[in-house]
Amino acid sequence: MPTHEERPQFRRDFDALTHEQQQAFLSALRRFIADLRRGQFRAGFRVKRVQGAAFVWEMTWAPDGRATFEYGSEVRPGEPHVIWRRIGTHDIFRVP
Repeated sequence: MPTHEERPQFRRDFDALTHEQQQAFLSALRRFIADLRRGQFRAGFRVKRVQGAAFVWEMTWAPDGRATFEYGSEVRPGEPHVIWRRIGTHDIFRVP
């Protein structure tokens, strides 16, 4: 099972989302975790590197919903470790 942690800014961003947005992200997160296990993300998440931020990745979880993350050192051998950085709209790319 992949592991994760959240940067403090991610938690603040998440808490600022509406309940509906939080639920949409959590629903997408279940599919994201399944894709992480599989080793390939579905096209709808549009996972890609953030321009100008070498180790930061982005995913799309709603039409105007984005989250940024990076990969950290494995916590469990052989399992990816995701560090969630920001969540919100395109505005998060100012400081990903």
